[in-house]
Amino acid sequence: MASQLPAFPRFIFTVVEPISLLAGSVPAIIWPDWFISEQLPSSVIPTVATTAGSQVVAQQLGNCYGLLFLLGVAVLYSTTELKVVRNYLVALWIADIGHVVITYLALGHGHSAAVGEWNAMTWGNVGATVFLFLTRTAYFLGLFGPVGKSLASVEKKAQ
Repeated sequence: MASQLPAFPRFIFTVVEPISLLAGSVPAIIWPDWFISEQLPSSVIPTVATTAGSQVVAQQLGNCYGLLFLLGVAVLYSTTELKVVRNYLVALWIADIGHVVITYLALGHGHSAAVGEWNAMTWGNVGATVFLFLTRTAYFLGLFGPVGKSLASVEKKAQ
């Protein structure tokens, strides 16, 4: 199915996004203390000791990122239906909004606007997510050009 997407969104959704999901998954599972301490820049809250509960939550979040990686690869590389891909991308589009809003609420308006204070994790949580959101939006609006027909519909017409 990935071959049916225009080139730029295909590269973003099938290469960049899966890599970013793994990049979020691995440290959350392997180094939960570091992952937790990096969620907000130190200018927002000082580093505090993590609890066993917060470590489990971070590792579960990492597991969810891993699940999203697997779902993305499964959907984008196995389905022949554009409708399935579109619905998958709509779900991610909605989740992008929630991801940014949750981070914004934790940072507060002042720290959200102080982009120069952001650490790498904040750039991932906000910057990368907004980029993916805008790419999905542009795809939905057809700004990357026409989307190819699904392989299933081409096969049906050939019969």
